[in-house]
Amino acid sequence: QVQLVESGGGLVQPGGSLRLSCAASGSIFSIYDMSWHRQAPGKQRELVAAVTRGGSTNYANSVKGRFTISKDNTKNTVYLQMNSLKPEDTAVYYCSANITTIRTPIVAYDYWGQGTQVTVSS
Repeated sequence: QVQLVESGGGLVQPGGSLRLSCAASGSIFSIYDMSWHRQAPGKQRELVAAVTRGGSTNYANSVKGRFTISKDNTKNTVYLQMNSLKPEDTAVYYCSANITTIRTPIVAYDYWGQGTQVTVSS
């Protein structure tokens, strides 16, 4: 099977920075798109940033210019560098990846991590 494990969340003051990491492991054949999503209390989960297998990126308007998504293909890891954090960035952040496995090398499925809490508060 496949596991996605996030790390790097925590409490930070407004204007501060955090770097989230998400490592994929297991019986991976290929990884396609990787992305970060977030869900604040009482709100729907939303896409924050995504990166394609080829390296193209896209961002939610609310984080453009402040967040940067990147990936290390050799480590099957995606990162989210978050700068100039605001209280409204407070949420549980989830990573997701579109992956084919050794058992299903042709059909890709979306896998999700367990989430990591980011709290922006003074």
